[in-house]
Amino acid sequence: MMISPSLKQSPVTMLTISEVRAGQRIDNFLHTYFKGIPKSHVYRLLRTGQVRINKGRIKPSYRLTVGDVLRLPPVYEKPLNPKACRCHHKKVLTNAILYEDAFLLIINKPAGLPVHGGSGIHGGVIENLRLLYPNAPYLELVHRLDRDTSGCLMIAKKSSMLRRLHELLRKGDIHKQYFALVQGHWSSRLCRLELPLKKNINQSGERIVRVSNEGKSAITQFSIEQYLSTMTLLRIQPLTGRTHQIRVHTAHKGHPIAGDNKYGDETFNQQMRHHSLKRLFLHASKLEFDLPEINYHMTVHAPLPEALQQVLNRVNKR
Repeated sequence: MMISPSLKQSPVTMLTISEVRAGQRIDNFLHTYFKGIPKSHVYRLLRTGQVRINKGRIKPSYRLTVGDVLRLPPVYEKPLNPKACRCHHKKVLTNAILYEDAFLLIINKPAGLPVHGGSGIHGGVIENLRLLYPNAPYLELVHRLDRDTSGCLMIAKKSSMLRRLHELLRKGDIHKQYFALVQGHWSSRLCRLELPLKKNINQSGERIVRVSNEGKSAITQFSIEQYLSTMTLLRIQPLTGRTHQIRVHTAHKGHPIAGDNKYGDETFNQQMRHHSLKRLFLHASKLEFDLPEINYHMTVHAPLPEALQQVLNRVNKR
C-alpha cells in the first residue's frame, strides 16, 4: 500500500487516564487525540479491538475512569496546518463568540462549518478553537450541530463542566430553541410531535434518519412565529437530542425545512434559491440551563444570521 508523504504514523501509545479526562466517552476522546483521521476510522479502531482499555475491548459509549490504562494503536494522521486554519477561521470564530468564562465557551456557529473534522474535512470548529487557544489545557464539544445549521454551540473548558452539562443533556434540562422556515402553512394545533427515529445507512454509505417504531424516542415542540405566503417560520424546542431530529420531524409531517437537500423538497428548495437562500434555514437561537449547586445560570441568544433575515424580508415583499 502506498502511503502519502503528507501522512505521519503515530506510535503505539499507553496512557493512564487522569481526572481531567475521566467521564469522557472513549469515541469523543479519540476524535480529540487523533486530530487528522476520519471519524469513520476512529470507530473502525474501536470495532476491531485495536483500541483497548485495561487490555480489554470497549464500546464507543464507554466512559473513561481515573486509572484506566488505554492502549492506542499506530495510525496515519494528516497534520493540521495551524497557519492555514488560523488565516481562514480566526476572524470568523473570534467574531462568533457569544459568551466565555473559565468554564464554558459559547459561539454562534456559522453555517457550513462542521463542529469537528472528518473524512474530507480538514479541521472543524473544535480543531480550530484549539489552535486559537493554544494555552487552554481542555476544550471539548458539549453537543453538536449539523454542518449546515447555525447558532448556539457550547464548548467546555473544564472536564467538570463537561460532565455536568452532559448530565443535564441526558435529563433534558438544557433548553434549546431553534428557528426554521418550512414549506406550507403549519397547523396551529400541531404543537408537539413524538415520533421515534432510527439511523440508517443507504447503499452509498450516507447516513439517513427515518421515523421508525424501532427507533429511539424523539420529542419536539412547535409554535408558529409567522406565516409567510406559502411558508411558516417556526419556533422549535427539541426535548430530545436525536440526529437530524427537527429536520426529519418537520419533513415527515409534510413541511420540510427550506434548503434541506437531504430531507427536503427539491422544487421548494429551487423556489427558495430565487429568494437567495443558499443554506439550510435552521438556526439554534437560544440555550438556557441552571446549575444551582455551583450558582451557575445561563441564558444566551444567537441572533438570526443576516442572510436568513434577508430571505424573510424578500419573501415578505413578494
